[in-house]
Amino acid sequence: MSSTVLEIFDIQAAIGGSQILRGVTFTVPAKSVFCLMGRNGVGKTSTLKAITGLLPISSGKMEIYGKGLTKLASEDRARLGIGYVPQGREIFPQMTVEENLLIGAVAQGVKPASVSKQLDRIYSLFPILKEFLPRKGGMLSGGQQQQLAIGRALLTEPKLLILDEPTEGIQPNIIDQIGHAIRLLREEDGMSILLVEQYLDFCREFGDSFSILERGRVTAAGQMEALTDTIIKKYLTV
Repeated sequence: MSSTVLEIFDIQAAIGGSQILRGVTFTVPAKSVFCLMGRNGVGKTSTLKAITGLLPISSGKMEIYGKGLTKLASEDRARLGIGYVPQGREIFPQMTVEENLLIGAVAQGVKPASVSKQLDRIYSLFPILKEFLPRKGGMLSGGQQQQLAIGRALLTEPKLLILDEPTEGIQPNIIDQIGHAIRLLREEDGMSILLVEQYLDFCREFGDSFSILERGRVTAAGQMEALTDTIIKKYLTV
């Protein structure tokens, strides 16, 4: 299998006539946590939406394990192994935790035996979900909803898990649980994770490499140890 899971090359995109992405280029290595960083409004979420097919691009190339994504619908990209947890989580508040979890697997046509195995893995990562299976999703705390959203994405058996601001508005103990889950998914499951996150310490603790966006283009990149105070002050400090 390739050492690169996702390759993004020179993608351009506009929203309402305004150019948002101006030649974004980066790669996500296999079995790693890649952090896409930057201040608010620089194009991070737009990049994720372009990868998942929710935002059309005007030019550029996107591939997962060498397979082109550009012409594929969102559901076909998901079938190739892209799991997406959007900012705001977007769980179904009137459905139970169990129903929220299973809906992704049903939509992907995941086999029942595989679902059972994946559920066991999710419960090992986020034990509270098993306890709350009959509870309505809207009754959970923000942190519990984030765990549910990640669990739902994992049930689609992704090769690449995309997380958009998973720590936003989350209590510290659940941030620790999410970070621990990310580490286990990478180290034990061999999963690749694309993480958009503004919590700098979280990125430094769990990330392997990074790219920083500024005005819709990559302005700095490297292994996480190359994220110096100078780069942080120039591109990340508000």
